[in-house]
Amino acid sequence: MPSKKPSRAKKHWVSKVATSSTFPEKGVFTKDAETVARHMASKKVSPKGIGSGIRMIQYFLNRAGKTLPTSRRSELEKAKRILQSRLKKSGKK
Repeated sequence: MPSKKPSRAKKHWVSKVATSSTFPEKGVFTKDAETVARHMASKKVSPKGIGSGIRMIQYFLNRAGKTLPTSRRSELEKAKRILQSRLKKSGKK
């Protein structure tokens, strides 16, 4: 009889991820793309630069998964593109 693999409990490690220095304010991801981009580019939220803001938006998109409405996803993708163009203009990586 084939051996059955032990079932692994789902680990919700993401719920424990938090940094006090780069915590975006509550509800920022529900706003329009320009506001999200401006907020994520601020030194208060992204002290290491615009790249940190882009990664935070991407992290949010990845964690939301299929539960995120298409309109919200496209607005956040637009915010990410705004930040990427700012990063490109500044010439930094």
